[in-house]
Amino acid sequence: MKTILALAAMSLGLATGAMAHVAPKTAGYVYTFPQTGHAIHVSCFRGPWKEVIWDRPNAIFLDDLHEIGYDYATARAIGERICRDATLVGHPDGMKAEMLKIYYDSAVYLAKPGRKLILH
Repeated sequence: MKTILALAAMSLGLATGAMAHVAPKTAGYVYTFPQTGHAIHVSCFRGPWKEVIWDRPNAIFLDDLHEIGYDYATARAIGERICRDATLVGHPDGMKAEMLKIYYDSAVYLAKPGRKLILH
């Protein structure tokens, strides 16, 4: 009986550890343009590894970029750039700074009248 309980506990412990290892994660942060109320949900899918292997932008991130003026191909490229940068994984301030740099250097921002949109 003790052997059966020990084996059951061990197999349950191994299964739980394995399941926790493969559970996908998402990383997401919301930055808002207070002047317009537009928000960018910088949201990335994180795979089960510590390495940047399956990391990719989630749909809400791409949709928000499209909403502020990027076409879908450019939004996808920006999302891939942010989400696949290993130095930005788990660093919301770094993600925000990189998103600001991309936005303020883009034609989308430069074409806006007044160019006073500030991301917080």
